[in-house]
Amino acid sequence: MTTNQFAVTPVAIAIAFAFPVSALADSPETTMQEVLVTASKAQPNRASVAGFSDTPLLETPATVSVLTAQQMLDLQIRSTTDAARYDASISDAYNAVGYAEQFSIRGFKLDNASSYRKDGMAIPGDTQIPLENKERLEVLKGLSGLQAGISAPGGLVNYVTKRPTDTPVRTVLLEERERGNLYGAVDLGGRFEDRRFGYRLTAAAERLRSYIKGADGHRKFVGAAFDWAISPQALLQIDGDYQKKSQVTAPGFQLLNNTTLPVVAADTMLNNQPWTRPVETSSSNLGARFAYTFSPQWSASISANAHQFKRDDYTAFPYGCGAQGLYPGYCGNGDFDVYDYQSLGEKKSPLTVQALVQGKFANGAIQHAVSFGSSLFRNSEKWGDYLYTQAGKDGTGFSNIYHPIVVAPATGSSGPVSERRHSHERALFAQDVLKFDEQLTLHAGARYVQVKRDEYAGADEKGVALQYAHTDSGFWLPNLALVYALRSNVSVYSSLAQGLEHGGVAPIGTVNQARALAPGKSKQVELGIKADVHPDLHATVALFQIRKGLEYTNAQNTYVRNGEAQNRGLEMALHGRLSRALSVGVSATALNTQQQDTGSAELDGKRVTDVAAFKSSAYADYLVPQVAGLSLSANWQYSGKKAFDKENQVFVPAYHVVNLGGAYATRIGNTPTTLRASIDNAFNKFYWRDVTPDLGGYLMPGPTRTVRISAQFDL
Repeated sequence: MTTNQFAVTPVAIAIAFAFPVSALADSPETTMQEVLVTASKAQPNRASVAGFSDTPLLETPATVSVLTAQQMLDLQIRSTTDAARYDASISDAYNAVGYAEQFSIRGFKLDNASSYRKDGMAIPGDTQIPLENKERLEVLKGLSGLQAGISAPGGLVNYVTKRPTDTPVRTVLLEERERGNLYGAVDLGGRFEDRRFGYRLTAAAERLRSYIKGADGHRKFVGAAFDWAISPQALLQIDGDYQKKSQVTAPGFQLLNNTTLPVVAADTMLNNQPWTRPVETSSSNLGARFAYTFSPQWSASISANAHQFKRDDYTAFPYGCGAQGLYPGYCGNGDFDVYDYQSLGEKKSPLTVQALVQGKFANGAIQHAVSFGSSLFRNSEKWGDYLYTQAGKDGTGFSNIYHPIVVAPATGSSGPVSERRHSHERALFAQDVLKFDEQLTLHAGARYVQVKRDEYAGADEKGVALQYAHTDSGFWLPNLALVYALRSNVSVYSSLAQGLEHGGVAPIGTVNQARALAPGKSKQVELGIKADVHPDLHATVALFQIRKGLEYTNAQNTYVRNGEAQNRGLEMALHGRLSRALSVGVSATALNTQQQDTGSAELDGKRVTDVAAFKSSAYADYLVPQVAGLSLSANWQYSGKKAFDKENQVFVPAYHVVNLGGAYATRIGNTPTTLRASIDNAFNKFYWRDVTPDLGGYLMPGPTRTVRISAQFDL
C-alpha cells in the first residue's frame, strides 16, 4: 500500500462515519442550518501532575498549566509541538522535524526517559506522543522529585488518557494543511447496555507533508480504553494504544566558518540524498489501574503501564567541514561533510508500577490528607553499534546548503542489537497535607529512590568488551511547601524541593562517548501567588531559582559534570474567559541563566545556550455576536535572543510570530459541525526556533506560513 493510499483511506472512512446513510435519510435534502455551539472553553481548574490525585490548581504549591481535549480541538493542536507555543515556559530542545519531539522547561532540557508521563507513568519521549486518546495535557514546571523521583529539573509533561463517558461521544475530525498534509481522526465513547462497562475508542491517520522540502511521511494510531465498575467501591480501568510513524527527518544547520549564522530558506533540506530513508518508529502502551474506595475518607489504587518502543534511524547527516578542519561548523561557502548514519533495531521497554493509599483524618483542629505508597520502574534499552561514516566513494563526501551535491552512501550497517543499558528504580514516598485552619496549609513529603543501572561501557583497543558500568545508590528527595489563602479565591505559596536526574550521556566524538554520568541532584526554591479572578479565569505569578550540576564537554574533549547551572526566573500567566464572548491565554517567562564555578573563564558567568531571557505568548478568541457560531482568534509569540554556544560568542536574533484563526459552528443535516481555518506564521517570518547545543550545536528554522482547514462532526 502506498503512502498516499494509506493516508486517504482512513480519511474516506472518517467521512463515512461523519455522514452515515441513516442520518442523511432523515432529510430529503442536505441543508445547512446555523447553530451556536455553547461548549465551555473555561480554563480547567484541576490537575494531577503536581501530586498524587486531582487537586485544585489554586491549592497546588507549584506552577501547573493544563490543556484539555476540547481546547486542543479548538486550537487545532495535533502534537505537543503545537501545544508548546501557548506556554512561554516551554521551548524546543533538538526538536527536529521527523524525529523525536523534545522540549525544555524553565531552561532545562527534559529527559526523554523520565520527564514524559502517561497517567503519571514514565514513557520515552523518543517519538511524537499521540494526542488523539488524551483528555488533558498537564505540565508541571520545576522540580518533581516527590512526584516522579528521577526527572529533569525543568519539570514534567503528563498525558492523561481519555476514559469512557456516561453520554455517547461520536466525533469525527478531518483536516488538511497546506502542502498536502491530510489528517483524519475518530473518537467514540460511551457505555454498553450493562452500564457498569464503558468504552473509549480512538483512531487517526495522517499523511505528513512538512514545511521542509522532502521531510515527508505518514502516521497511524489506534487506542482503546475500558472501565468496569465491579462494585460501587471497586473500579478496574484498562487502556492500550499503538502508533506507527515513518518520516524523513530534517537535520539543522551549523554556523558558517563556525562563526556566522547561515542565510537560508526555511524549507531547505540537508538530508536529501537519493539513499535517504525515513526514520521508522513504533510505540505502544498497555495500562491498567484498579481503585478501591474503603470509605469516603480512605481509598487505594494500584496502577501499571508497559511501554514498547522501536526505531530504525537513518540520516544523511550534515556535520563539519573537512576542507577547513571545522568540527563543528560548515565551510564559509556553505559546504558540509555528509555522514551516513544508521542505527537499526533500537528498543526500549519501560515498565512502571505504583501502589498508592490515600486518606483523610483529623488530629484535633488539624486536618490531614495523607498519601503514601511505593513505585517500581524498570527499563531495558537495546541497540547496536551505529554506523556513522562519512559518505562518498573515498569517504570524503560533501554537499552544499545552497547547491546540493549527490554523494554515494557508505558501506555497511549498524551492528547486532543487544541490551546496552538496564535501569531499575524502586521508591517509597509519603506526603501529608496539614490544614491548620481555613487559611494555612502545609505540604510535607519525601521520596526515597534506590537507583540501579548497568550500562555497556564499550570495548578496549583489542576489541574486548569492558566491564559494565554499575550504579547502585539511594537518594532522599524532600519537598516542603506552605500555602496561605489570602482570600477564598487568592492564595500565596512558598516551596523548597530537591530533584534527581540521570547523568547526561557523552555525545558522539567525545573521549567518553556513549557513557552516562552518575545521577545528580538539583534544588529549587519557589514563591508564587494564584488567583481565581472568577470561576473561568485563573492567574498565576511565580518566582523561582533552580540549581544543578553543569554538564558539558571540556577542553580535553571529555563530557563532565563540573560547576553549576543556575536558572532564576519569573513566570506569569492568565488563562480563561474574560467575558462570555472573549477567551484569553497570556503566558510570559523571564529567565536569568548562568554557568558558574567551572574554573573556566570561557564558561563562568555566561548564559546557558538555547534559552531566551524573555519569552511570551498571547492568545485571544472572540465570539462574534453579529454572526451566531462564528469566532475569531489570534496568537502572538515572542522570543528574545538566544546564545548559540556556551562561550556566548554567537547569539541568534529575537523573533515575533503571529498566528490567525477562525471557527464556525453550524449543522450539516442533523450533524453538529464545526469548521475551522487558521494561518500559522501569518506574515511568513523567518526565525530560528531551536538553537540546540546537541551534537556540536545546530540551528533549526521555524515553519513558514501554513494554512490549515478542518471540519469536526459530532454525531
